[in-house]
Amino acid sequence: MNYDEEIKKYSSILENEKYKELENYIAHGRTTTYKHSIDVAKLSLKIADKLKINVNKDELVKSALLHDLFLYDWHHTPKGMGLHGYTHSKTAAENAKKIFGINDRVYANILSHMWPLNITKIPKTKEGILLCIADKICSIKETFIR
Repeated sequence: MNYDEEIKKYSSILENEKYKELENYIAHGRTTTYKHSIDVAKLSLKIADKLKINVNKDELVKSALLHDLFLYDWHHTPKGMGLHGYTHSKTAAENAKKIFGINDRVYANILSHMWPLNITKIPKTKEGILLCIADKICSIKETFIR
């Protein structure tokens, strides 16, 4: 599978003006949140393919692309937001619902992507588990391998 081509199918997300704001924020290291989200989507698909896991690719890609749609610089979290690691998944899920009208499964996947940090928000779908794993791998790579 060509993962770049698969992600390009989601131009309605990638070209959305609100979504493009992610290019203005750094996720980890020097990687923008926009690039991080695309990398997480590609890696999620790659892991599913390599392990031959039958997934809903549409829900997997949407969950991955939108998992960090919190729309602020997390290095300077706005007052009243709480600790970013614990709160941004809810903010991203709410933004994704408001802007893109995501379904409940995608919402739940986004909400649980910070497990085990958010210990009570356990991924309950294959897509949610893959998102959680791919996000951790990409985050570590972006932070430590520049």
